[in-house]
Amino acid sequence: MKKYLFSALTLLAAMSVSSVGTAADLWRLKEGTPELQSAGTLAFGPDGIVFVGDQKGATVFAIDTGDSKGSPSSVSLSAKDVGARLGKLFNVAAQDVTVNDLAANPATGTVFLAVTKGSGSDATPAIVKVDASGAFSEVSLKKVSFSKVELPNAPEDKLVQSGRRSSNPRNESITDLAYVDGKVIVSGLSAGQGGSTIREIGFPFVSTDQGSRVEIYHGAHGKYESHSAIRTFVPFNIDGEPALLAGYVCTPLVKFPLASLKSGEKARGTTIAELGNRNRPLDMIVYEKGGRNFLLLANSARGIMKISTEDIASNKGITERISDTAGQKYETIASLQGVVQLDKLNATQAVVLIEGEDKGLQLKSVELP
Repeated sequence: MKKYLFSALTLLAAMSVSSVGTAADLWRLKEGTPELQSAGTLAFGPDGIVFVGDQKGATVFAIDTGDSKGSPSSVSLSAKDVGARLGKLFNVAAQDVTVNDLAANPATGTVFLAVTKGSGSDATPAIVKVDASGAFSEVSLKKVSFSKVELPNAPEDKLVQSGRRSSNPRNESITDLAYVDGKVIVSGLSAGQGGSTIREIGFPFVSTDQGSRVEIYHGAHGKYESHSAIRTFVPFNIDGEPALLAGYVCTPLVKFPLASLKSGEKARGTTIAELGNRNRPLDMIVYEKGGRNFLLLANSARGIMKISTEDIASNKGITERISDTAGQKYETIASLQGVVQLDKLNATQAVVLIEGEDKGLQLKSVELP
């Protein structure tokens, strides 16, 4: 959620906005009201454009936030009682507001939240802006510049029974987003068997294809699998080649070279770590410290992991059943407890959403470990 990577060409285009027209003109955005059915994932692109993953509508929206002024290096956040603040903003009870994702605009340091307000059949999506002073405000979606692209071959929007469990696979049509080198990368499920899919969608939006069905070896299960969607991923260059590092439930960490992803074809990732079962990866960023790159991974049951990327290129992968953890080395950051969402704020800080023992939420900036 929230990841971005700009090529020199994209940066040049963004810097040239003033000479060719507005950002809306450059990125082919039109004024109107984006009809979001849900707001599950966020990622920033160029010129303050935020990409919103609407999994219920199986659609990716590009929305011009107008957020263009700010200094990420000077932002320091500490906002308590986030649920109560959001409830007051939307005139609902705090427990009727869910924060699905957060993203920091890398150009300004402004934080945006993807929110569901209300409950049951009355639930509606919203985008919330948290400025450098910690003030919360709803982002108006009326008469904004936006574009959208619908995902083909998305799962049907209905409950499906599997054994004793039932689920709606449409809710996993989009599980994460990133902007990489002029493309929006989308993970999620497609219709049919072996539905785990990665899509590359050119931006400005024109259309999208069927994406690449992906398969991984799950060491804890001792077999290859293609039914489980990626939960979170981050773009990362390995020996100069663009790749994705992706986290799955229970908890394989997998690398996918972007060059291996072909529309309509199957791609097999390399499982570079097994990080423990009975766990769900929640969010992940990559950062540099002391001249080395690290992954910071938030988990549902195993805390925050600081994962080494050393020798990641030569890691041949896990291909046999294991009973514990294996692969890339990591340490658990004891000082970061209860983190459910995070994003990189600037070169030295992250912004995190922390759930306390009382289920209350706190939004704050922290030093990268």
